[in-house]
Amino acid sequence: MVLSKQIVLKNHIESGTPTLEDFEEKTFEFSIEELKNEEVVVKLEIVSPDPYMRGRMTTRKSYIPPFEIGKPIVGYAIGKVTKAGSASKYSVGDYIMGHLPWQSEFIYNSNSPYANKIDTTLAPLESFLSVLGMVGLTAYHGLKEIAEPKQGETMVISAAAGAVGQLVGQIGKIKGCRVVGIVGSEEKIKYIVDELGFDVGVNYNSPTYKDDIAKAIPNGVDIYWENVGGVVSDAIWPHLNKFARIPLCGVISQYNSTEKDVGPRIEGYLLKTSSKLQGFIVANYASKHAEALKELAQWYKSGQLKDRHTINNGFDQLVPSFLALFKGTNTGKMMVKL
Repeated sequence: MVLSKQIVLKNHIESGTPTLEDFEEKTFEFSIEELKNEEVVVKLEIVSPDPYMRGRMTTRKSYIPPFEIGKPIVGYAIGKVTKAGSASKYSVGDYIMGHLPWQSEFIYNSNSPYANKIDTTLAPLESFLSVLGMVGLTAYHGLKEIAEPKQGETMVISAAAGAVGQLVGQIGKIKGCRVVGIVGSEEKIKYIVDELGFDVGVNYNSPTYKDDIAKAIPNGVDIYWENVGGVVSDAIWPHLNKFARIPLCGVISQYNSTEKDVGPRIEGYLLKTSSKLQGFIVANYASKHAEALKELAQWYKSGQLKDRHTINNGFDQLVPSFLALFKGTNTGKMMVKL
């Protein structure tokens, strides 16, 4: 028998910020002696806590079902195969990436469409949860399918030092845009400007934020990558140029709200500028993932895309790392190594 640890959701959280008390660490025992032919035993290696998971902790209608109470949290992660059935498509020693349970070790059906083997010779493991994974695909598809960046345009990105934002800005520079990043500290401004090559960084925590953003975009905004919402974005709407494009990737400022968010009505700005605001999820473009990953890999290998992570260590850091996402303490992709 194998004794495994797992993180489960104790109750749905309809509003407010999740706390440690909403989760529970349990032990789970299973036998590997009766492994079916197509099954494998997987040891969890690296986990990607992501903001979208907050939406699965409520029962509200969404694009993905809520987590089941008392069952392991499921999210993007990388695991290593430690035992394989006779008909498994994976071999011992293979690394797989996909939707995996927050469980230290578990049995997995190798025919599941929700995970795939990764080529560890291409890049470090961590990059498959970032630039060569869901995060990179989100940045790529949102820009190509919705933003359609053109040489010389001004692109503004909220949460610009976060997992997706850091890649959006770099791809914007590859496409010839003037890139302005909105972040929450002077340290993060230095990161996006000095290390990633953004043209300008603006601190939304500054008391002069509205004036600062206005100065940073003297020619208006052609593309606004929306990760945050709320007062951060309220300062952008008056500066939209005609035919501006706004990929709506996230609204993290609202995920834990206890009251309905009320702010400027943006319809007038969109109407007067003929702007396009479009929400999306990465799964919308699943048929184009292979094409996207090929180009992302080329940019990564050439050094045009840099990939920073905030990495915590230990199974007991899974929930604290998830909760930290809503405090904005991470730079780049948040991950947990087990």
